[in-house]
Amino acid sequence: MSLSLTHSLSLSLSLSLSLSLSLSLSLSLSLSLSLHLPLSLSLVPLSVSVPLTLTLSLVPLSPSLSLSLSSHSVSVSLSPISVSPSFLSLSVSLSLVPLCRCLSQVGVFFDVDGVLLRGGSVLPAARRAFQKLVDQNQKFRVPVVFVTNAGSCEKQQKVEQLSRLLDVPQLVLSYSPLQTMRSFHDKCVLVSGQGPVTRIANSLGFHKVLTIEQLAEQHPLLDMVDHSRRPSTPPVRWETNLQLLIDLLMTNGSPGSVYDARPKTQLPVLACNADLLWMAEAPSPRFGHGMFLLCLESVYRKLSGRELQYQALLGKPALRTYRHAEVLLRQQNLGRRVSTIYAVGDNVMTDIYGANLYNRYLSRRHAAGTAELAVQGTGSDVTEEAESASQCHSILVCTGVYDPRSELPPTQTGAAAVGLHRDLVLEPELLEPRHLVEDVEDAVDLLLHAAHH
Repeated sequence: MSLSLTHSLSLSLSLSLSLSLSLSLSLSLSLSLSLHLPLSLSLVPLSVSVPLTLTLSLVPLSPSLSLSLSSHSVSVSLSPISVSPSFLSLSVSLSLVPLCRCLSQVGVFFDVDGVLLRGGSVLPAARRAFQKLVDQNQKFRVPVVFVTNAGSCEKQQKVEQLSRLLDVPQLVLSYSPLQTMRSFHDKCVLVSGQGPVTRIANSLGFHKVLTIEQLAEQHPLLDMVDHSRRPSTPPVRWETNLQLLIDLLMTNGSPGSVYDARPKTQLPVLACNADLLWMAEAPSPRFGHGMFLLCLESVYRKLSGRELQYQALLGKPALRTYRHAEVLLRQQNLGRRVSTIYAVGDNVMTDIYGANLYNRYLSRRHAAGTAELAVQGTGSDVTEEAESASQCHSILVCTGVYDPRSELPPTQTGAAAVGLHRDLVLEPELLEPRHLVEDVEDAVDLLLHAAHH
Protein backbone atom coordinates (compact mmCIF):
# COMPACT_ATOMS: atom_id res chain seq x y z
CA MET A 1 0.00 0.00 0.00
CA SER A 2 1.26 3.47 -0.73
CA LEU A 3 -0.07 6.81 0.61
CA SER A 4 0.80 10.27 -0.69
CA LEU A 5 -0.29 13.52 1.18
CA THR A 6 0.35 17.02 -0.08
CA HIS A 7 -0.57 20.21 2.03
CA SER A 8 -0.05 23.82 1.05
CA LEU A 9 -0.68 26.90 3.36
CA SER A 10 -0.33 30.59 2.49
CA LEU A 11 -0.75 33.45 5.12
CA SER A 12 -0.53 37.18 4.56
CA LEU A 13 -0.70 39.68 7.57
CA SER A 14 -0.60 43.45 7.43
CA LEU A 15 -0.54 45.57 10.71
CA SER A 16 -0.56 49.34 10.98
CA LEU A 17 -0.24 51.12 14.44
CA SER A 18 -0.45 54.83 15.06
CA LEU A 19 0.15 56.29 18.62
CA SER A 20 -0.20 59.90 19.61
CA LEU A 21 0.65 60.99 23.20
CA SER A 22 0.12 64.41 24.59
CA LEU A 23 1.27 65.15 28.16
CA SER A 24 0.62 68.33 30.04
CA LEU A 25 2.22 68.73 33.46
CA SER A 26 1.42 71.48 35.88
CA LEU A 27 3.45 71.50 39.06
CA SER A 28 3.02 73.66 42.12
CA LEU A 29 5.30 73.24 45.10
CA SER A 30 5.16 74.61 48.58
CA LEU A 31 8.13 74.51 50.88
CA SER A 32 8.05 75.36 54.54
CA LEU A 33 11.38 75.64 56.27
CA SER A 34 11.46 75.95 60.02
CA LEU A 35 14.76 76.83 61.58
CA HIS A 36 15.11 76.79 65.34
CA LEU A 37 17.98 78.82 66.66
CA PRO A 38 19.57 77.35 69.82
CA LEU A 39 19.44 80.69 71.54
CA SER A 40 18.55 80.86 75.18
CA LEU A 41 19.19 83.52 77.75
CA SER A 42 18.99 83.21 81.50
CA LEU A 43 17.89 86.44 83.08
CA VAL A 44 17.19 85.33 86.62
CA PRO A 45 14.44 84.56 87.30
CA LEU A 46 13.48 84.43 83.57
CA SER A 47 14.42 82.12 80.71
CA VAL A 48 14.29 83.57 77.17
CA SER A 49 14.05 81.38 74.05
CA VAL A 50 13.86 82.71 70.46
CA PRO A 51 12.66 80.22 67.79
CA LEU A 52 12.99 81.37 64.12
CA THR A 53 10.51 80.21 61.44
CA LEU A 54 11.22 80.80 57.72
CA THR A 55 8.35 80.10 55.27
CA LEU A 56 8.78 79.98 51.44
CA SER A 57 6.00 79.65 48.81
CA LEU A 58 7.12 78.18 45.45
CA VAL A 59 5.35 78.41 42.05
CA PRO A 60 6.49 77.18 38.61
CA LEU A 61 8.17 79.69 36.28
CA SER A 62 10.30 79.45 33.14
CA PRO A 63 13.22 77.00 33.15
CA SER A 64 16.48 78.60 34.19
CA LEU A 65 19.04 78.39 36.92
CA SER A 66 19.51 81.38 39.15
CA LEU A 67 19.61 82.38 42.77
CA SER A 68 19.21 85.80 44.26
CA LEU A 69 18.71 86.85 47.83
CA SER A 70 18.02 90.28 49.21
CA SER A 71 16.53 91.70 52.34
CA HIS A 72 13.16 92.05 50.59
CA SER A 73 12.83 89.01 48.31
CA VAL A 74 14.19 85.62 47.43
CA SER A 75 14.24 84.15 43.90
CA VAL A 76 15.28 80.57 43.17
CA SER A 77 15.12 78.97 39.71
CA LEU A 78 16.11 75.37 39.05
CA SER A 79 15.69 73.69 35.65
CA PRO A 80 13.34 72.25 34.62
CA ILE A 81 11.28 73.75 37.41
CA SER A 82 11.50 77.43 38.09
CA VAL A 83 10.76 78.42 41.64
CA SER A 84 10.14 81.86 42.96
CA PRO A 85 8.87 82.49 46.48
CA SER A 86 5.84 84.65 46.50
CA PHE A 87 6.68 85.90 49.95
CA LEU A 88 9.22 85.54 52.71
CA SER A 89 7.81 85.24 56.18
CA LEU A 90 9.98 85.61 59.24
CA SER A 91 8.33 85.05 62.58
CA VAL A 92 10.07 85.34 65.90
CA SER A 93 8.35 84.28 69.07
CA LEU A 94 9.68 85.35 72.42
CA SER A 95 8.72 83.39 75.48
CA LEU A 96 9.53 84.34 79.01
CA VAL A 97 9.29 81.34 81.30
CA PRO A 98 10.02 81.64 85.01
CA LEU A 99 12.83 79.34 86.07
CA CYS A 100 11.95 76.89 88.81
CA ARG A 101 13.67 77.28 92.14
CA CYS A 102 15.81 74.22 91.46
CA LEU A 103 17.61 76.11 88.68
CA SER A 104 18.17 79.36 90.51
CA GLN A 105 18.29 78.93 94.27
CA VAL A 106 19.09 75.28 95.01
CA GLY A 107 22.49 73.62 95.45
CA VAL A 108 23.55 70.04 96.14
CA PHE A 109 26.33 68.46 98.22
CA PHE A 110 27.06 64.89 97.12
CA ASP A 111 29.10 62.45 99.15
CA VAL A 112 31.11 60.10 96.90
CA ASP A 113 31.84 56.70 98.45
CA GLY A 114 28.64 54.78 99.12
CA VAL A 115 26.50 57.33 97.27
CA LEU A 116 28.00 57.55 93.78
CA LEU A 117 30.76 54.94 93.92
CA ARG A 118 31.49 51.60 95.54
CA GLY A 119 35.27 51.33 95.36
CA GLY A 120 36.16 52.18 91.76
CA SER A 121 32.75 51.40 90.28
CA VAL A 122 29.94 53.85 89.61
CA LEU A 123 26.61 52.83 91.12
CA PRO A 124 23.92 52.45 88.40
CA ALA A 125 21.60 54.82 90.27
CA ALA A 126 24.28 57.53 90.07
CA ARG A 127 24.33 57.47 86.27
CA ARG A 128 20.55 57.70 86.12
CA ALA A 129 20.52 60.50 88.68
CA PHE A 130 23.04 62.55 86.73
CA GLN A 131 21.02 62.22 83.54
CA LYS A 132 18.22 64.02 85.36
CA LEU A 133 20.53 66.74 86.67
CA VAL A 134 22.22 67.77 83.41
CA ASP A 135 20.95 69.84 80.50
CA GLN A 136 21.28 69.24 76.75
CA ASN A 137 24.92 70.36 76.93
CA GLN A 138 25.66 67.84 79.69
CA LYS A 139 26.17 70.62 82.24
CA PHE A 140 24.63 70.54 85.68
CA ARG A 141 21.34 72.43 85.91
CA VAL A 142 22.03 73.23 89.56
CA PRO A 143 25.26 74.04 91.42
CA VAL A 144 26.85 70.79 92.59
CA VAL A 145 29.80 70.20 94.93
CA PHE A 146 31.19 66.79 95.81
CA VAL A 147 32.14 66.68 99.49
CA THR A 148 34.15 63.64 100.53
CA ASN A 149 36.29 62.80 103.52
CA ALA A 150 38.83 61.11 101.27
CA GLY A 151 42.26 62.70 101.50
CA SER A 152 44.97 60.27 100.40
CA CYS A 153 45.54 61.86 97.00
CA GLU A 154 45.95 65.30 95.45
CA LYS A 155 42.76 67.17 94.63
CA GLN A 156 43.49 67.32 90.89
CA GLN A 157 44.15 63.58 90.82
CA LYS A 158 40.83 62.91 92.56
CA VAL A 159 39.01 65.27 90.20
CA GLU A 160 40.52 63.50 87.19
CA GLN A 161 39.58 60.13 88.64
CA LEU A 162 35.98 61.17 89.22
CA SER A 163 35.80 62.99 85.88
CA ARG A 164 36.52 59.73 84.10
CA LEU A 165 33.43 58.34 85.78
CA LEU A 166 31.30 61.43 86.34
CA ASP A 167 31.51 65.07 85.25
CA VAL A 168 32.82 66.71 88.43
CA PRO A 169 32.79 70.54 88.54
CA GLN A 170 33.85 71.05 92.19
CA LEU A 171 35.37 68.76 94.77
CA VAL A 172 35.95 69.27 98.50
CA LEU A 173 38.31 66.78 100.14
CA SER A 174 38.78 66.36 103.87
CA TYR A 175 41.87 68.59 103.85
CA SER A 176 40.53 71.30 101.48
CA PRO A 177 39.63 73.81 104.26
CA LEU A 178 43.28 73.80 105.42
CA GLN A 179 44.04 76.30 102.68
CA THR A 180 42.08 78.89 104.66
CA MET A 181 44.10 78.33 107.86
CA ARG A 182 46.83 80.76 106.88
CA SER A 183 48.18 81.23 110.40
CA PHE A 184 49.83 77.78 110.10
CA HIS A 185 51.14 78.10 106.55
CA ASP A 186 54.55 79.51 107.55
CA LYS A 187 55.09 77.16 110.49
CA CYS A 188 57.04 73.91 110.34
CA VAL A 189 54.43 71.16 110.17
CA LEU A 190 54.68 67.38 110.40
CA VAL A 191 52.32 65.68 107.97
CA SER A 192 51.00 62.19 108.68
CA GLY A 193 48.91 60.52 106.04
CA GLN A 194 48.80 58.56 102.80
CA GLY A 195 49.63 59.58 99.27
CA PRO A 196 51.84 62.48 98.12
CA VAL A 197 51.50 64.33 101.44
CA THR A 198 54.24 66.89 100.69
CA ARG A 199 52.68 68.00 97.40
CA ILE A 200 49.25 68.06 99.02
CA ALA A 201 50.51 70.25 101.88
CA ASN A 202 52.34 72.57 99.47
CA SER A 203 49.21 72.95 97.33
CA LEU A 204 47.30 74.03 100.44
CA GLY A 205 49.82 76.76 101.24
CA PHE A 206 52.14 75.06 103.74
CA HIS A 207 55.77 75.94 103.01
CA LYS A 208 57.74 74.06 105.70
CA VAL A 209 56.65 70.45 105.50
CA LEU A 210 58.18 67.46 107.28
CA THR A 211 56.91 63.94 106.57
CA ILE A 212 56.87 60.92 108.86
CA GLU A 213 59.43 59.25 106.58
CA GLN A 214 61.80 62.22 106.84
CA LEU A 215 61.42 62.27 110.62
CA ALA A 216 62.16 58.53 110.79
CA GLU A 217 65.31 59.01 108.69
CA GLN A 218 66.54 61.78 110.98
CA HIS A 219 65.81 59.70 114.10
CA PRO A 220 66.20 56.04 113.03
CA LEU A 221 66.08 54.72 116.60
CA LEU A 222 62.51 55.97 116.98
CA ASP A 223 61.09 53.64 114.31
CA MET A 224 61.65 50.01 115.29
CA VAL A 225 58.71 48.53 113.39
CA ASP A 226 59.54 46.02 110.64
CA HIS A 227 57.25 46.36 107.63
CA SER A 228 59.21 44.18 105.25
CA ARG A 229 56.70 41.33 105.49
CA ARG A 230 53.57 43.44 105.62
CA PRO A 231 51.39 44.25 102.61
CA SER A 232 51.66 47.80 101.30
CA THR A 233 47.94 48.32 100.85
CA PRO A 234 46.14 50.93 103.02
CA PRO A 235 46.27 51.48 105.91
CA VAL A 236 50.01 52.10 105.52
CA ARG A 237 52.54 52.45 108.36
CA TRP A 238 49.99 53.07 111.09
CA GLU A 239 52.43 51.84 113.73
CA THR A 240 55.23 54.14 112.59
CA ASN A 241 52.96 57.17 112.32
CA LEU A 242 51.46 56.46 115.71
CA GLN A 243 54.87 56.00 117.35
CA LEU A 244 56.45 59.15 115.92
CA LEU A 245 53.42 61.36 116.54
CA ILE A 246 53.36 60.27 120.19
CA ASP A 247 57.11 60.99 120.39
CA LEU A 248 56.53 64.57 119.25
CA LEU A 249 53.50 65.12 121.46
CA MET A 250 55.15 63.70 124.57
CA THR A 251 58.37 65.72 124.06
CA ASN A 252 56.72 68.95 122.88
CA GLY A 253 58.36 68.69 119.47
CA SER A 254 61.80 67.38 120.51
CA PRO A 255 61.97 63.80 119.19
CA GLY A 256 64.66 61.72 120.82
CA SER A 257 64.20 63.45 124.16
CA VAL A 258 62.80 61.80 127.26
CA TYR A 259 59.03 61.79 127.54
CA ASP A 260 57.43 64.32 129.84
CA ALA A 261 55.22 62.11 131.99
CA ARG A 262 52.78 64.98 132.56
CA PRO A 263 53.17 67.42 129.65
CA LYS A 264 51.85 70.88 130.45
CA THR A 265 51.55 72.01 126.84
CA GLN A 266 50.65 70.28 123.61
CA LEU A 267 51.62 70.92 120.01
CA PRO A 268 48.71 72.07 117.78
CA VAL A 269 47.07 69.16 115.96
CA LEU A 270 45.04 69.65 112.77
CA ALA A 271 43.10 66.49 111.92
CA CYS A 272 41.32 65.78 108.64
CA ASN A 273 38.61 63.13 108.33
CA ALA A 274 37.20 61.58 111.50
CA ASP A 275 35.31 58.82 109.65
CA LEU A 276 35.61 55.58 111.59
CA LEU A 277 34.28 53.57 108.64
CA TRP A 278 33.84 53.94 104.90
CA MET A 279 32.31 51.78 102.17
CA ALA A 280 34.33 50.13 99.37
CA GLU A 281 33.67 46.97 97.33
CA ALA A 282 33.70 44.74 100.43
CA PRO A 283 30.26 43.87 101.86
CA SER A 284 31.19 45.36 105.25
CA PRO A 285 32.63 48.84 105.94
CA ARG A 286 36.43 49.38 106.10
CA PHE A 287 38.44 51.28 108.73
CA GLY A 288 38.72 54.99 108.03
CA HIS A 289 41.13 57.67 109.22
CA GLY A 290 38.97 58.23 112.28
CA MET A 291 40.07 54.82 113.53
CA PHE A 292 43.68 56.03 113.48
CA LEU A 293 42.68 59.16 115.41
CA LEU A 294 40.95 56.95 117.96
CA CYS A 295 44.20 55.01 118.45
CA LEU A 296 46.22 58.22 118.75
CA GLU A 297 43.84 59.68 121.32
CA SER A 298 43.82 56.48 123.35
CA VAL A 299 47.62 56.12 123.46
CA TYR A 300 48.15 59.80 124.30
CA ARG A 301 45.57 59.66 127.10
CA LYS A 302 47.14 56.48 128.48
CA LEU A 303 50.66 57.96 128.53
CA SER A 304 49.96 61.56 129.50
CA GLY A 305 46.78 61.33 131.55
CA ARG A 306 45.33 64.10 129.36
CA GLU A 307 42.94 64.23 126.46
CA LEU A 308 44.44 64.99 123.06
CA GLN A 309 43.33 68.46 121.96
CA TYR A 310 42.72 69.39 118.32
CA GLN A 311 43.34 72.87 116.98
CA ALA A 312 40.95 71.98 114.17
CA LEU A 313 38.98 68.90 113.19
CA LEU A 314 38.20 69.05 109.47
CA GLY A 315 36.16 67.03 107.03
CA LYS A 316 32.56 66.08 107.58
CA PRO A 317 30.76 66.70 109.93
CA ALA A 318 32.81 69.83 110.77
CA LEU A 319 31.04 73.13 110.07
CA ARG A 320 34.14 74.57 108.44
CA THR A 321 33.97 71.96 105.67
CA TYR A 322 30.35 72.83 104.86
CA ARG A 323 31.07 76.55 104.86
CA HIS A 324 33.95 75.99 102.44
CA ALA A 325 31.72 73.86 100.20
CA GLU A 326 29.00 76.53 100.16
CA VAL A 327 31.50 79.10 98.91
CA LEU A 328 32.14 76.80 95.93
CA LEU A 329 28.39 76.48 95.34
CA ARG A 330 28.08 80.25 95.07
CA GLN A 331 31.01 80.38 92.68
CA GLN A 332 29.22 77.92 90.40
CA ASN A 333 26.06 79.97 90.69
CA LEU A 334 27.92 83.05 89.38
CA GLY A 335 28.04 84.59 92.84
CA ARG A 336 24.30 84.39 93.35
CA ARG A 337 22.91 83.20 96.66
CA VAL A 338 21.86 79.56 96.99
CA SER A 339 18.96 79.54 99.42
CA THR A 340 18.47 75.78 99.92
CA ILE A 341 21.17 73.10 100.01
CA TYR A 342 20.48 69.38 99.78
CA ALA A 343 23.23 67.20 101.30
CA VAL A 344 23.17 63.58 100.13
CA GLY A 345 25.18 60.97 102.05
CA ASP A 346 25.32 57.38 103.29
CA ASN A 347 26.81 57.84 106.78
CA VAL A 348 24.60 58.99 109.64
CA MET A 349 27.50 60.02 111.86
CA THR A 350 29.20 62.22 109.28
CA ASP A 351 26.91 63.11 106.36
CA ILE A 352 23.62 63.40 108.24
CA TYR A 353 25.02 64.78 111.49
CA GLY A 354 27.08 67.33 109.54
CA ALA A 355 24.24 68.46 107.28
CA ASN A 356 21.84 68.83 110.20
CA LEU A 357 24.48 70.67 112.22
CA TYR A 358 25.03 73.06 109.33
CA ASN A 359 21.28 73.53 108.93
CA ARG A 360 21.04 74.56 112.57
CA TYR A 361 24.00 76.91 112.13
CA LEU A 362 22.32 78.55 109.12
CA SER A 363 19.00 78.87 110.95
CA ARG A 364 20.60 80.52 113.96
CA ARG A 365 22.69 82.79 111.80
CA HIS A 366 19.72 84.06 109.84
CA ALA A 367 17.61 84.34 112.97
CA ALA A 368 20.30 86.51 114.50
CA GLY A 369 20.34 88.67 111.39
CA THR A 370 24.12 89.01 111.34
CA ALA A 371 26.78 88.25 108.75
CA GLU A 372 29.22 86.89 111.30
CA LEU A 373 28.78 83.92 113.61
CA ALA A 374 31.62 82.19 115.42
CA VAL A 375 32.05 78.52 114.57
CA GLN A 376 32.91 76.83 117.84
CA GLY A 377 35.88 74.49 117.87
CA THR A 378 37.12 75.16 114.32
CA GLY A 379 39.61 77.97 114.84
CA SER A 380 38.21 79.56 111.71
CA ASP A 381 40.06 82.30 109.85
CA VAL A 382 37.31 82.58 107.24
CA THR A 383 35.22 85.74 107.05
CA GLU A 384 31.60 84.71 106.68
CA GLU A 385 29.86 86.13 103.63
CA ALA A 386 26.45 87.67 104.08
CA GLU A 387 24.78 85.82 101.21
CA SER A 388 24.70 82.29 102.62
CA ALA A 389 21.99 79.66 102.36
CA SER A 390 19.05 79.68 104.72
CA GLN A 391 18.68 75.91 105.10
CA CYS A 392 20.45 72.59 104.49
CA HIS A 393 18.34 69.44 104.09
CA SER A 394 19.95 66.06 104.82
CA ILE A 395 19.16 63.04 102.61
CA LEU A 396 20.29 59.55 103.68
CA VAL A 397 20.74 56.83 101.04
CA CYS A 398 20.87 53.07 101.64
CA THR A 399 23.69 52.15 99.24
CA GLY A 400 26.65 52.67 101.58
CA VAL A 401 27.52 52.58 105.27
CA TYR A 402 23.92 52.90 106.43
CA ASP A 403 22.14 49.54 106.44
CA PRO A 404 18.36 49.91 106.02
CA ARG A 405 17.90 46.61 107.87
CA SER A 406 19.31 48.16 111.04
CA GLU A 407 17.85 50.90 113.16
CA LEU A 408 19.14 54.45 113.13
CA PRO A 409 21.85 55.13 115.76
CA PRO A 410 20.74 55.13 119.41
CA THR A 411 19.79 58.42 120.97
CA GLN A 412 21.64 57.93 124.25
CA THR A 413 24.70 59.94 125.11
CA GLY A 414 28.28 58.85 125.76
CA ALA A 415 29.47 55.44 124.60
CA ALA A 416 26.26 54.79 122.70
CA ALA A 417 27.39 57.31 120.11
CA VAL A 418 29.23 54.71 118.06
CA GLY A 419 31.04 56.33 115.13
CA LEU A 420 30.76 59.92 116.33
CA HIS A 421 34.01 61.64 117.18
CA ARG A 422 34.74 62.28 120.83
CA ASP A 423 34.74 66.08 120.42
CA LEU A 424 31.26 66.18 118.91
CA VAL A 425 28.33 66.35 121.28
CA LEU A 426 25.75 63.69 120.59
CA GLU A 427 22.40 65.34 119.93
CA PRO A 428 19.69 62.89 118.88
CA GLU A 429 17.92 65.35 116.59
CA LEU A 430 21.10 65.76 114.53
CA LEU A 431 21.16 62.04 113.72
CA GLU A 432 17.72 62.02 112.11
CA PRO A 433 17.84 62.48 108.32
CA ARG A 434 15.38 64.96 106.85
CA HIS A 435 14.72 62.38 104.13
CA LEU A 436 15.48 58.64 103.86
CA VAL A 437 15.61 57.23 100.30
CA GLU A 438 16.85 54.09 98.57
CA ASP A 439 19.59 55.59 96.41
CA VAL A 440 20.94 58.79 94.88
CA GLU A 441 18.45 58.68 92.00
CA ASP A 442 15.59 58.83 94.50
CA ALA A 443 17.39 61.70 96.22
CA VAL A 444 17.58 63.67 92.97
CA ASP A 445 13.91 62.98 92.22
CA LEU A 446 13.03 64.22 95.68
CA LEU A 447 14.96 67.48 95.49
CA LEU A 448 13.73 68.28 91.98
CA HIS A 449 10.13 67.65 93.03
CA ALA A 450 10.56 69.79 96.14
CA ALA A 451 12.09 72.60 94.12
CA HIS A 452 9.12 72.66 91.74
CA HIS A 453 6.68 72.84 94.64
